[in-house]
Amino acid sequence: MISSVRLKPLSWHPYIAPVELSDATPEQLDAMKVTPSSKKVSEYVRTLVHDPESYVARTVLFNAIMYVEGGLGRPDRELGALGASIVNGCKFCAVVHARRHAELTNSDGVVTALYLDRPEELGPRDAAIYSFARRLSAAPSLAREEDIASLRSVGMDDIEIIDLIHAISIFGWANRLMHVLGYAEGGK
Repeated sequence: MISSVRLKPLSWHPYIAPVELSDATPEQLDAMKVTPSSKKVSEYVRTLVHDPESYVARTVLFNAIMYVEGGLGRPDRELGALGASIVNGCKFCAVVHARRHAELTNSDGVVTALYLDRPEELGPRDAAIYSFARRLSAAPSLAREEDIASLRSVGMDDIEIIDLIHAISIFGWANRLMHVLGYAEGGK
């Protein structure tokens, strides 16, 4: 049985040489200050910071979507990100968000069900979020009014639904950046 606890982190390897901290410009060093304080300045960050202005814009938006207080709970944002990352084939992000969801919920049941391809084992709220994340990620035009009704039926209000759309959508972008700028290896 696959357990999120046993999902080992993957390594991400850039195709473009990351900015070395010792060689970074003042603008690049300043840009890296918007990285969430709980995160290290990774090779991914140092790759993106070649363009400090776009890095800051991207990271401020990312932080506002994924780490903001209020609205949709973090576990649900992580589940949306996980669903998007699975559809987009981004194994690196899928593992990161699977592990984070399990940590936040103190349970690996949802992640295990998804990695075993058993979405029918999800509770109603998780199933609605995961289904919506998959549909929105596969093709935005597939997301319909019925999806919003399904999310409302499991207790989500409009603010939470908008937060979920943001979390899923930013991973359409984030997954594409990761794929184009490098590759992941390792894991299970």
